[in-house]
Amino acid sequence: MVSIDEKRVYGDRDGETTAYVASGQGVAAVSVSDDLVGEYGIDRACTALDVAAADGRLAVATPTDVLVKDGEAYDAVGFGPAVAVGIDGDALVAVGPDWSVARATEPDEWEAVGAVDSPVRAVAGDLIAAENGVYRVRDGEVAHAGLDDARDVSVAGTPLAATGEGLYRLGAGWMSQAGGEFRLAAADRAAAPGDLDRAHAATRDHLYAHADGEWASVDVPVPDPVAGVAYAPGATYAVATDGTFLADAGDGWRTQPLGLTEIGGVAVP
Repeated sequence: MVSIDEKRVYGDRDGETTAYVASGQGVAAVSVSDDLVGEYGIDRACTALDVAAADGRLAVATPTDVLVKDGEAYDAVGFGPAVAVGIDGDALVAVGPDWSVARATEPDEWEAVGAVDSPVRAVAGDLIAAENGVYRVRDGEVAHAGLDDARDVSVAGTPLAATGEGLYRLGAGWMSQAGGEFRLAAADRAAAPGDLDRAHAATRDHLYAHADGEWASVDVPVPDPVAGVAYAPGATYAVATDGTFLADAGDGWRTQPLGLTEIGGVAVP
């Protein structure tokens, strides 16, 4: 088995991007060209609770193990049951149903780094969103890093945290960006440190985009909440809780129902 860092998603044709949606039916692959959705379908049948991607790698949290896509195959990498997964540089970060946290740069070589004190909701890079706040994985340990009722986190550009009381960005501590019951935070992985040129956040009723230093509500042509946002060069992709896939390449959102339920997120390797 090749190393986790060597696992890559192959086969995208010129001008096409493959987005992966985690769902109760499995991992769905959606072929997109700018904002035009092409073929889509279940790429791996399973219960996909969470999905993460970076630098061509795709990782999936399932009730049996963490899966990493290697070419056409999804390989189990020895963590065991997972409720959330993230990618931190060349390492995977996974959280078990007991909220234990471990890191791995090689399959089946997981290093336990501690545990979170409350239910975990999301992982991004070295940040973990949990019921009692944000945690950070650093120097082989897991430590509480502030806030409460964290629903989601993002580490690209400027770290963001979506909480039950509002949206926060990390600067000299966590600084409030907007009030409300936020449930999603996302930013483009291509962003430079401190940059939020492409970033989104969502409450149950509204999707917000960051532009010119401000957060503004974005009209979305679906009635259900946005459950995940991901980025490709020149396009933004999202998925709603009813399984509708959305793509915006600058001319507004196009939609495509995928027929999926129990959405766990969307990622673009």
